[in-house]
Amino acid sequence: MTGPGTPRRSLKQRLADGERLRGALFRLPSETLVEMAGVAGLDYVVIDCEHGPADTALLQHHLTAAAAHGIDALVRVGSAEPALALRCLDLGAAGLIHPHVDSREDALRAVAASHYPPWGRRGFATYSRAGRFGTVTAADHVAASRETLVVAMVETRRACDDADAIAGTEGVDAVLVGPADLAADCGFPEPGVVDGLIARAHDAARANKRAVMTIVPGIDAARAAERRGDRLILYNMAHVLMDTFRSLTAPGTTEEAEGQPVESIRMYPASPV
Repeated sequence: MTGPGTPRRSLKQRLADGERLRGALFRLPSETLVEMAGVAGLDYVVIDCEHGPADTALLQHHLTAAAAHGIDALVRVGSAEPALALRCLDLGAAGLIHPHVDSREDALRAVAASHYPPWGRRGFATYSRAGRFGTVTAADHVAASRETLVVAMVETRRACDDADAIAGTEGVDAVLVGPADLAADCGFPEPGVVDGLIARAHDAARANKRAVMTIVPGIDAARAAERRGDRLILYNMAHVLMDTFRSLTAPGTTEEAEGQPVESIRMYPASPV
């Protein structure tokens, strides 16, 4: 999104500088959770418009909340949805995640939907929220748009077989394997089969100097992904929150706290009066 003065470094720039970034995956509506992610210090959020409602008015509220708390927002659009991609970027998304990229041709279409000419075919406008409602020059707006992060999702055996061509497509910045769709495409085989295909896609991404984005269910998986060299860690917040809620109902939770001083069981420091 075009900004006044000197904008903060984009996710693309931070990846180029070797940073490892941590984000959270939300489905609409999650406006308060977006704000909490920013307050907590995460690097980015992903708003899911593929498996969640693609309500652009609601999405704008989420992107505004993210900007207010200094956190970048990516949007996962549906498969081959250039019109939605255009609207998400006009609303100020820092980048797009394109699902079901099965070939180099699919990757080229994803890049084209994400960038202005000559890089792509995105319709041009500066009067959108991304262009600060027409208050920036066309040149500045185009320059800012080149920081758009493009993530290709690899979700089938065919895509894993063609992962080198997908990752090698100019304009693709990162590769994300969708393990659930990949397992379904393979007929839910033994875990080792899917693990091998995921490794193949990740190797192709690294060989082409693309960042690997990985969806993780919690801290342990995130640390393992970081040890592998994955650069974009994405917490599946539906999983994280359900695990947290279940832990609160686990047998012994209340019994273990009985009789302890209040200060010893408080989860957070008391707020100053």
